[in-house]
Amino acid sequence: MKYKINQYIILIGLLCFTSSVSVIAQDFFNEVKTYVNPVLPGDHPDPTMLKVGDDFYHCGSSFHFTPYLPIYHSKDMVHWKVISRVVPPTIGSFVSDNPSAGIWQGAITYFYGSYWIYFSSNGQWFSKADSPAGPWSTPVQVKSNPKTGPLGYDNAIFVDDDGKPYMVIKNGQKTNRLQELGKDGQLTSSVIDMDWVNAKLQYSWAEGPVMCKRNGYYYYFPAGDVSGGQYVMRGTALTGDSTKWERLGEFFKPITDPKVGFRRPNHISAPIQLADGSWWTIGQSYEKYDGDDWSGTGRQTSLYPVIWEGDRPWGMAPTTLPIASPNLPKGDINWRSVATDYFEKETLALDWHFLSKKYADKYSLTSRKGWLRLVSDSSRTSIVQKETDHYYSAVTKVDFNATDSLTKAGLYLSSGNQKVTVRLYSGFEKGKKIIFSFEKHTQSVPNTFGNIVWLKVVRNLHNLVAYYSGDGKNWKQVGESINLKNLDKTQPNYNSWVGTSVGLFTEKKPADFDLFVCKDGFTELPAVGYSNYYGVEKVKVGTEDVVTNNSNLGGWFMLSGVELGDKKSKEVQVQISASVTGKIEIWLDDLKTGKLIATIPFSPTGVNTFKYISQKIKGVSGQHDVFVKFPTGNSKALNVKNLLFK
Repeated sequence: MKYKINQYIILIGLLCFTSSVSVIAQDFFNEVKTYVNPVLPGDHPDPTMLKVGDDFYHCGSSFHFTPYLPIYHSKDMVHWKVISRVVPPTIGSFVSDNPSAGIWQGAITYFYGSYWIYFSSNGQWFSKADSPAGPWSTPVQVKSNPKTGPLGYDNAIFVDDDGKPYMVIKNGQKTNRLQELGKDGQLTSSVIDMDWVNAKLQYSWAEGPVMCKRNGYYYYFPAGDVSGGQYVMRGTALTGDSTKWERLGEFFKPITDPKVGFRRPNHISAPIQLADGSWWTIGQSYEKYDGDDWSGTGRQTSLYPVIWEGDRPWGMAPTTLPIASPNLPKGDINWRSVATDYFEKETLALDWHFLSKKYADKYSLTSRKGWLRLVSDSSRTSIVQKETDHYYSAVTKVDFNATDSLTKAGLYLSSGNQKVTVRLYSGFEKGKKIIFSFEKHTQSVPNTFGNIVWLKVVRNLHNLVAYYSGDGKNWKQVGESINLKNLDKTQPNYNSWVGTSVGLFTEKKPADFDLFVCKDGFTELPAVGYSNYYGVEKVKVGTEDVVTNNSNLGGWFMLSGVELGDKKSKEVQVQISASVTGKIEIWLDDLKTGKLIATIPFSPTGVNTFKYISQKIKGVSGQHDVFVKFPTGNSKALNVKNLLFK
């Protein structure tokens, strides 16, 4: 068989198959049984994960992004969606609103019949709820005492086999302690002093420690610092006696995949065991390649199998290759992407956040039915989501009357501290203009459409191009493309600990927005922008970046979060080059439980010649994960460049 055996070794090892490699490969080619990291792309720092029954929940640090502490839900640890936000700004008066401040930690846990979130903001606090979907109680401050000492930040909660919960306390570089929690959520009993853990700064900051238990051993996992490093210790008793503990060293296996950009994962969640005996954890890392820095995107969260060698745990080394998914049902949740919003509901979707508390009440979804109104009397108001992709087309329709050079409204990309921003907006410069600005560079064209105008930015890695339109169908470019490396790279103070956001803004006066789309299916979708794949690879055909299958068994890739409109798409087009005949399949949401919307025949196109093949489809609409499935036979005989809906 002409496929790369090494691509599947990781799958064989994880699943302990006894069948042949060809059977394994065939199965994975026909179903989505693998994933590619990160599973929570974009800014998701300091992750914690909780399993209750058949459900998984995630929370982490939200810093100054408000409403604070979004809770994510998953059925399989791969697909996640926001289901609640714990602390609204109306009750978060104790939270500092400055960049790098806000709320840290977000440790989600379950004990004594309730869900709890512990977090730090000028002290330790907790909220509790009957369900992770909320409502969450008003935060209560955790009381300390001289013996416990300062409670610090990035603490975790460990629940022992007997149901007793403990706070895993971390303050500064040298304080590492444990203390039991009572049924009221407050600290009780005596302190277990483990300050010896990092007394000699063995683990840099030894931050974000978490714990789990297996085979009678307690495992303690301290992280290094924001740049990376994850370590593990094990003990025979829950004690501060250092002689009962053993330092095991690095947690993650050494990296062997040279293409990996997420090179130093850390700040893991406490490892979780599934019914099949497998163990899993999630962890954060910045995305950075040799000569290409995406750290500005933030600390992205990946899912890692935990491999046990006797009673020694290892996190699987980061890889760009597909990883066998947990043996769990996906549920109805799709891949994490920036969410489409047509502003048809009277409450704000949970995917949105504000970059400051002062923005949080400057909007309305009822002033004009089907529109979002942003209000700005004296400065800028923005509403944004965490950027999740390196390829996308963000679109909005804005109604705004720009009357002077200070009035602006449109699309917005921003670093966490808003020191580096990109704006495409309806504005005024000696007349109404469409203006594209980044740092000190500004380009503009006359606005010939009036107050209502469509705006679009197309990102292709670090390259961003701006467009405008009067009808959302016929687009004109605004100036030249710009390079976003100064936005995407490491920012001062690690971008105020958070990543890039994308969304909408207005300045100096109200603006109405009819919609927001971040991955427009009616704009060419580069195949190389896939979020998940199996049996394919990115290659160059001439000067074109394309995707081809590297196995005679076929292959597939998935473009996440594609918006197909509210009016229903009626045709799908695929731009290909091919040296053989065959059929390519287009699926929505899954290759087994999803919907096959097109089977498109193709024939040879000629060497390095690309053409669109198309098929009419029964009207589909809404936001979907779009799968492109290659035919079997003749690996590398078909190259896919773009996808487009009509």
